[in-house]
Amino acid sequence: MRGRIWWIVGGGLALLVLALGAGPLIYAALDEDAPPAETVVAQPEGATLSVETDGTWTVAPGSTAGYRVDEVLNGVDNTVAGTTDQVSGSVEVAGGSLTSAEVTVDVAGIATDNGRRDGYFRDTVMDVGQFPTATFAVTEPVELPELAGTPVPVPVVGELTVKGVAREVRTELSVVRTPEGVDVSGSVPVTFADHGIDPPDLGFVRVEDAGAVEFLLHLTR
Repeated sequence: MRGRIWWIVGGGLALLVLALGAGPLIYAALDEDAPPAETVVAQPEGATLSVETDGTWTVAPGSTAGYRVDEVLNGVDNTVAGTTDQVSGSVEVAGGSLTSAEVTVDVAGIATDNGRRDGYFRDTVMDVGQFPTATFAVTEPVELPELAGTPVPVPVVGELTVKGVAREVRTELSVVRTPEGVDVSGSVPVTFADHGIDPPDLGFVRVEDAGAVEFLLHLTR
């Protein structure tokens, strides 16, 4: 009987050690590089496009935003991207110039392909209970180029607020006119320490110190 007890205890310990060692491996096996970010696309020739540019534009359903970051998982480089369609905001255009814009993202709704990572991101990294949203606002007017069915670059200066900390950022948007309105995509670089964020370092996974906030917005009037 005593030998059987020790056999059971030893077997249990072995299973525990195996589980602890295999956990990161299972995590890695389920994880794959995120696909490239969605961006605006050229419209088909002959498409009937929206005409008027001046006015107030609203972020429409189907818009997305999120983050992209590189991590090292068991010594292997891996790219992670989280997205949400919980995006709102508006854009003002007057006299052919982008005069103001603000986009708000529900951080708690951002998800990747891994629920455990998402829980850690929401509760430990971003503290969504206290900081439920992130915002990007254009802070300097910019003259828009002629908008057509082919994407054009638009450099902007703005303010990115993440986890309650606002920082000035400069980025380049890609803008295209569509039959429904205007599509805008972009990627804003983020250094996590600038926003008081500690990148996760869990032993088997280490996240880089910088990443990007990316978005694809469908604007309608």
